[in-house]
Amino acid sequence: MKKDIHPENYREVLFVDNTSGEEFLLNSTVETSEKGTYNGKEYPLVRIEISSASHPFYTGVKTTIDTAGRVEKFKARAAAAKGDK
Repeated sequence: MKKDIHPENYREVLFVDNTSGEEFLLNSTVETSEKGTYNGKEYPLVRIEISSASHPFYTGVKTTIDTAGRVEKFKARAAAAKGDK
């Protein structure tokens, strides 16, 4: 690998999938203030909503992932639209 081509903050970062709980240790420059432990060692921690461990395309399992109340917002809009007619 060539020297001096990576940014200063290029380091190992722990990514945790909130849906499945799966952990991935990858090299990244992402900024985070959280810390997490992986195999007894502490790393910067980034929480992600979906990854290959929980995405239906990779798992073959159909799931509904509602991270920001999208389903409730849709139902409220649908009910309001029905009431207008």
